[in-house]
Amino acid sequence: MYLIMEQKFCQSCGMPLTDASQFGTNADRTPNETYCHFCFRDGTFTQKCTMDEMIENCLNYLDEFNRDSPVQYTREQAREQMRQFFPHLKRWQSGSPE
Repeated sequence: MYLIMEQKFCQSCGMPLTDASQFGTNADRTPNETYCHFCFRDGTFTQKCTMDEMIENCLNYLDEFNRDSPVQYTREQAREQMRQFFPHLKRWQSGSPE
């Protein structure tokens, strides 16, 4: 028997959410399981930015990502992957930042 677990990702930056300590917080300080603590604190986004600006910000962490990944991405490859993935994230589905 196989247990299939759905991977959760921050719906702003795409970071995998593997532990409750990574969750953002709502205005009442309760955990927000939709966004990570880097993107969402106290009920608001930590940065006002466009999707493209978020992608460029995430590229600053590419070396860290590559260190922990079996696949090594160049900046252009990572940028293209994020351009395909981010439009499916909740924050960017409206086409504008919240």
